[in-house]
Amino acid sequence: MFTNRIDAAKQLSRELADYRDKPVVVLAIPRGGLPLGSVIAKSLGAPLDVVLSKKIGHPYNKEFAIGAVSLEDITLSPTEKISEEYINTETEKIRDLLRKRDREYHKNSNPATLKDKIIIITDDGIATGNTLLSTVMLVQQQKPREIIVAIPVAPPSSVEKLSNTPEISKVICLETPYNFSAVGQFYEDFRAVSDEEAIKILNETNRK
Repeated sequence: MFTNRIDAAKQLSRELADYRDKPVVVLAIPRGGLPLGSVIAKSLGAPLDVVLSKKIGHPYNKEFAIGAVSLEDITLSPTEKISEEYINTETEKIRDLLRKRDREYHKNSNPATLKDKIIIITDDGIATGNTLLSTVMLVQQQKPREIIVAIPVAPPSSVEKLSNTPEISKVICLETPYNFSAVGQFYEDFRAVSDEEAIKILNETNRK
């Protein structure tokens, strides 16, 4: 059990101490990942940025990720046979939202360069891991040196899935409970992070 996202981030930072002063970029998944990303980035002396990608939900179950879209790229699960028309419609809808987020989050800065960098992707926890896997595939297309996933809590099956993904060099997960039903059950304080708070955190963390 974590007191809040800051408590979880401090514990993760201790596990990531070996990456201090290395060519690291911390990527946080909005919005709940921003408080963690800020603490981790400051502890490592690294820049913080956001993952501007969003899952494509299955046409019959929007919560089930069949892929993910970024501003430039798309990745799809090879096992799902979905119509091209659906993919194109969803992709454009998602990109409209991502362009809006990009304007908001990068109003005062440019997106971080990921090529040849050690990328640490963080969030406040994961459930199935499908959305995060799609995000990893998008990040991999920018040719980073390596990708590390750092999360406070996830079910054992999701950690195993991530650990067996060749594009991920390391998974750091503090708690892997079998009685997992939702990320919020492992926090005493799991209040929602607003867009305004998330943007403020990003700007203040990267302020020189």
